[in-house]
Amino acid sequence: MRLPAAIRVFERGWLSCNNILLTGANDAGASAVLVDSSYIAHAAQTVALLRHALAGAPLDWLVNTHCHSDHMGGNAPVQRAFGCRTSLPAGEAALIERWDDREMLLTYADQRAERFAYDDCFADGDRLGMGGLAWEVIAAPGHDPHAVMFWCEAERILISGDALWQNGFGVIFPRLLGDAAGRDAAYAQTRATLERIAALPVHTVIPGHGAAFDDVPAALARAFKRLESFERRPAGLPRRRRPAHRYQRALFATRAASARRLAGDRPRARRRAKARRRRHRAAGRRLTAAHRLERAAGRPFPAGAPIQFSVLTAWSGSRPDAPHASAVRGRAHRWRCR
Repeated sequence: MRLPAAIRVFERGWLSCNNILLTGANDAGASAVLVDSSYIAHAAQTVALLRHALAGAPLDWLVNTHCHSDHMGGNAPVQRAFGCRTSLPAGEAALIERWDDREMLLTYADQRAERFAYDDCFADGDRLGMGGLAWEVIAAPGHDPHAVMFWCEAERILISGDALWQNGFGVIFPRLLGDAAGRDAAYAQTRATLERIAALPVHTVIPGHGAAFDDVPAALARAFKRLESFERRPAGLPRRRRPAHRYQRALFATRAASARRLAGDRPRARRRAKARRRRHRAAGRRLTAAHRLERAAGRPFPAGAPIQFSVLTAWSGSRPDAPHASAVRGRAHRWRCR
């Protein structure tokens, strides 16, 4: 992936986001600009990368796409190291001033960040000079309600933050938090952001996580598909659980496979493993609750009797006057608890 010489991308590992260093004179006088500072645990490495890349030159400006800990966690260490000006999306300013760990999702995600100060803000539609190029600020709510992207029309490059990755986009937090109203609003915001990206003639995307890519239509198709799956199951509910006996059979199959592996080429061990597999298969074909009651009662289960989930109520509810109902219930209870 070839980018203009003025743009350098430091692709970082989890939990840190990518750092994007733009160098070159611009109207604002900033010759070196950093987009996002990564997670605080990697702050020393971030500062070392910047010192090496700048080769003694100053870092003039630090900007953030949004204020999650993996994007702004290194702001304070970078400020101390370079004394740079710092700018945020306008919607994040009040949050940074309050610095509420719960509101910033630090407590929820078990993450941390060091408090920092900022100099000014930017908003949707503003134009910034970074790396000798003109960049338009584009609002990108969804993953974060106040997130932004940076769009360079001249080079057809989009710095997308967590609004678009090569395989999806950043997590939608209201979905995880069980906030129904916030979840539906975030889905709508995410769709609007993706549609706004699709309307741009983007050639290259520099995401917040992962490598830069140019197969933008395919990435958008994957993102829309993921979003549609969320919209079909808005609460993120688990899929219908399989019956318990299927899990039991799967467990027995796993044990049998382990026995086969342990058996190796030893004939006696193979015979033992074969016998163990027979026992496992027999156990996997256990009788249903109704059949268990048949065995407990010593006679066929009454035709048309209701079969309920609880084996205690299945028989006694259908034949309360049975001469040996109490015995049946007691034996059925033992069957159920095995």
